[in-house]
Amino acid sequence: MLLSGPVNIVYNILIIDDNLQNVLILENILSPLGNIFFAESGSNALALVDKIKPDVILLDIEMPDMDGWEVCRSLKANSLYSDIPIIFITGHTEPEFERLALESGGVDFITKPFNAPICCLRVHTQLKLRQQNRLMVKAKEELQQLVNQVPMLVTYWDNQGHNLFSNDYSGLWFESLNSNIKGKHISTIFPDELSNAILKHHRHISSDALKYVVTVPQKGMMSFYEVFQSEMKSSAGVDGYLVTVVDVSEVKHAKQALYSEKERLRVTLNSIGDAVIATDIKGLITFMNPIAERMTGWRLKEALHQKIENVMHLKDSDTQQTLLNPLYIALREQRIVAMALNSQLTSLGGHVFAVEDSAAPIRNENGEVIGAIMVFHDVGEAMAMAIKMSHLANHDQLTDLPNRILLQDRLSVACSTAKSYGTKAAALLVDIDHFKYLNDSLGHRYGDELICLMAKRIRTLIPASYTLARLGGDEFVILMSDTNSVDACSQLASTLVEAMHEPFILDNQKFNVSVSIGISVFPNDAADAEELMRHADVAMYRAKQEGRNRFCFFSHDLENAMMERHHLETCLRKALINNQLFVHYQPKFDLQTNAIVGAEALARLVNDEGVCISPTEFIPLAEESGLIILLGKQVLNKACAEAKRWLDMGHAIPISVNVAAAQFTDSSLPCVIKDALLSHGLPAHLLELEITETALMVDAAEMQNRLSELTSLGIKISIDDFGTGYSSLAYLKKFNVDVMKIDMSFIKDMLNNKHDYEIVKTIISLGKSMGLVLIAEGVETEAQRYALIELGCFMGQGYLFSRPLMTIDFETLLLQNQLLEV
Repeated sequence: MLLSGPVNIVYNILIIDDNLQNVLILENILSPLGNIFFAESGSNALALVDKIKPDVILLDIEMPDMDGWEVCRSLKANSLYSDIPIIFITGHTEPEFERLALESGGVDFITKPFNAPICCLRVHTQLKLRQQNRLMVKAKEELQQLVNQVPMLVTYWDNQGHNLFSNDYSGLWFESLNSNIKGKHISTIFPDELSNAILKHHRHISSDALKYVVTVPQKGMMSFYEVFQSEMKSSAGVDGYLVTVVDVSEVKHAKQALYSEKERLRVTLNSIGDAVIATDIKGLITFMNPIAERMTGWRLKEALHQKIENVMHLKDSDTQQTLLNPLYIALREQRIVAMALNSQLTSLGGHVFAVEDSAAPIRNENGEVIGAIMVFHDVGEAMAMAIKMSHLANHDQLTDLPNRILLQDRLSVACSTAKSYGTKAAALLVDIDHFKYLNDSLGHRYGDELICLMAKRIRTLIPASYTLARLGGDEFVILMSDTNSVDACSQLASTLVEAMHEPFILDNQKFNVSVSIGISVFPNDAADAEELMRHADVAMYRAKQEGRNRFCFFSHDLENAMMERHHLETCLRKALINNQLFVHYQPKFDLQTNAIVGAEALARLVNDEGVCISPTEFIPLAEESGLIILLGKQVLNKACAEAKRWLDMGHAIPISVNVAAAQFTDSSLPCVIKDALLSHGLPAHLLELEITETALMVDAAEMQNRLSELTSLGIKISIDDFGTGYSSLAYLKKFNVDVMKIDMSFIKDMLNNKHDYEIVKTIISLGKSMGLVLIAEGVETEAQRYALIELGCFMGQGYLFSRPLMTIDFETLLLQNQLLEV
C-alpha cells in the first residue's frame, strides 16, 4: 500500500449448495483459509451476501429454486457485489458448462468429487487476487487524495495533446476543468498562452522535467504559471506527458511590487532635494544619494564602508569647532535626532554648505536597530531668501525705503530712547500736493517714477542717521531720532519745501511739484509712537488746508479739526453708500425776460443731526478721499431722473452737472453718462456737463479726445469758472465746448473794479466770437444784470433770481415762471 502498511486479513468464504454433504466437505477443506458461511438456496444466499460481505463465493450450478447461473447474474448485476469472485461447483465436465459459467461472470471451477489440495489452492488464489485488487483500489484512492491535496494542477496528456488525467474536477484552476475533460484536447481546456507553450515544449522535453513560466492575462490582470513538463516512457516508448502547473502569480506580483517599491525608493532618494546617507550600526556608510555625493564631494563607491565623520565634516558655523555627527546619537539613544543649529559641512573639495536636518535609526522587522540614516540639505539659499524676504517685508518695493512696518519699529525705539535720555524724536509726514491728479492724468508709470525721484531727492537732504520711509502712495515719513531742538525740525522742513521747487524731469519734460509737511514732536505732542504718527498726519492736513507747499506743526486744535474731518468723511461715505445724498437745483435765467432756461444740479449733505453741511467742506474732502467719482455718479443719476420727470410734466429744462477733475480723467465717464441717460430715458441734449478749465490743462490732446468722446453722446459741454485758470485763452480754441460760464469772482466786483469789468468784457467778447453760450455766475444785483446785458451776456444765475432749491421748491418756481410767461 502507498500510505498504510500491510495488515492481517481474515477472509469470509460463502458456500451456496443445496447438498449439505458438499457444504461440510468444502468447509473442512477451506476452513484454514477463513470464516466459512453457507446457504442452501440462491435466494437465501442473496440475502446473506449483504451481511457477511464474502471475499469469495463457491456456487453450485444446479439448485431447486434458482440455479447457479441466475444467482451469478444477480450478483454481477449489483454494483455492490459485482467485484466478488465466484467459483462454480459442478460435476459436469462438458465445455458448454464452462462457457456458460464464464459468461455469467464466474472466475474458476471446482469439480466434484472435490480434490482437497486443488480446491484449497483455487480458492486461495482468488482470495489473494481479491486482496491485491483491494490494495490497488486503496492505493489508487490514497494517491488520488494525495494528488488532489497537492497545491498544483497535475495533468497527464497523450502524444497528441488529449487529456488522460487531471487532479482538478471542480474548475478550481480553470473553469473549463469543471466537467469531464478526459479525452479532450489541451487547447480546449487551458488558456491559449498556456496550451500553446505546453504543445510547443512537447518536442523538446525528455524524461528530465522541463521548467518554464507562462504569463496569462486573466480578468484584467496578469497571472503567472510555473510549468513542469516531462515525458512518460514505457517499454513501448513515450506514452504521454506529465504536466504540472503551479500558480506563482502571488510570488511574481510580490516580487514585482518589491522591485517597484525598491525602484521608487531609489528614484525618490536620487531625485529629492535632500542629501541622504545610510550607515550600519557602526556608522559605516552603506548608501549615499547623488545630492549627498555632491555636497560631501565623495562618490558612493569611494565612501562605502567609510566612517560617516570621515565623509561628513561638520563644524559649528560660529566657533568652527568639530561637531559630533547626530547619527551616532540616533544610534546610541535609538531616536530621531535633529542637527545642531548653525552647522556647516565642508566638502572634500573645500566647499562650505550651511546644513540642517536630522538623523534617525533604522530598524528591522523585529524592531532591532540595524543602522541609521542621515538626511540633510543646504540651507544657504534658504537663509539668503529669508534675509531677502525679511527685507521685502520691511521695505517698500518701489523705492526700497523702509515701509510702515519697519518705520513703526523704529518710531517705537526712537520714542523709548528719547524718553530714557531726555531728548526728542520728531516725525515729518511729507505728502506730494495734487499727486492723485498728476498720477491719473500722467499715468501710473510716470507717477511711480516721480515717487522714486522724490525719494532720492529727500534722501540727499537728510543725514544718514535719519530714517526715510514710504507709507504708500505719495506719503513719506522722516524720523528725526535723538534730536534736542524743535528748530532743527523747522529747518529741515523748510529745506524740503524749498528743494521741491526744482522741477522734476519725466520723459524729458519738466514737472513742478510741491509738498505739504506735517510735523509732530515727542514728547511735546505725543505720548507714544502711534500718537506721534497720527498727530503728524493731522499737521500735514492743516498744511494742505492752508494752501499747500508749506509745513505745519501739530496742535490740539489741529487734532480736533482732524476728528471733525473724520466724522465728515464718515457721514459722506454713509450717505453715498445708502444713496442719501441730496441734490438741490439752482435755476438759470434769461437776463432779459426772467424766464427759466436751465438748472444746475448741486450736491447737498445733511449729517445725522439734520444739519446741512456746506459743499465747500465735503466736496474737497470727497476729492481727497477718492469718493468724488461715486458722488458725481450719484448726483448725475439723481439729476437725470428729475430732469426726465420735469420733461414728463411738460418742462424741457436742460440740467447741468458738475464734473470734477478726477471724474473727467476717469476712462469710464462716457459709459457712466450713457447708462444714466438710458436708464432714466432722458434725451441727451437736455444734459450739460460743467468742467472746470483747470481739468483741461493737463494734456490738451488727450482732453480734446475725451471731450469729443463725450460730445458724441449728444450732450453739451460747459467750461465752469472760466477766467480763473492759467492757460484758458491759449487752450480754449482747441476744445469743442458749447457753454462758457463766467466765474462769480469777476461778477461780484465788476461794477466796482475796472480790472474785473474788463475781464468780464473780454470773456464775453471771446465767447461771442467763438459762438459759445455765455452764462454769468453769482448775479446778485440788478445793476450787475443790466451791465451783463449791455456787454452781450444774456444768461445768468445767482441770488438775484434764486438760491439753490430743493426739488419741490424748484418745481413750484417752474410753475410760477410758466404762469408769468403766459
